[in-house]
Amino acid sequence: MSTVIEQPVEARLVAAAPRMPSIPATLHYDRRDPFAVRMTFPAPATLEGVDVCWTFARDLLVDGMEEHAGHGDVRVRPYGYERLVVEFHAPEGTAVVHVRADEVRRFLDRTTEEVPLGREHLQVDLDHDLAELMRDAA
Repeated sequence: MSTVIEQPVEARLVAAAPRMPSIPATLHYDRRDPFAVRMTFPAPATLEGVDVCWTFARDLLVDGMEEHAGHGDVRVRPYGYERLVVEFHAPEGTAVVHVRADEVRRFLDRTTEEVPLGREHLQVDLDHDLAELMRDAA
């Protein structure tokens, strides 16, 4: 059974890309990929003029609610109690956005109701996934 959770969030662009003070981004969670979340930005907010989707660990978002988290392409940290800073690093440059912490907290609450933290591995069907890999390799 697949359950997808989507949560619109208002992102305020701090650096990079075309000037847009507010971007209607969307957070996504799918229990078929229980360790990951996606954050999608609409075409008008990107340099390429197409929707852009970043996929990263749900734990990164959870940890970033309390302290600086991440060392790679996506980094998250609190900015006071009301906001989070999310940095997206790519070869083309870096985009820094502020999102409301309460919107992210509501999203994370919904995802943990669906798949509790630390129980993600129970959603993964390794036999099925391995069979799919082997089928694709043949």
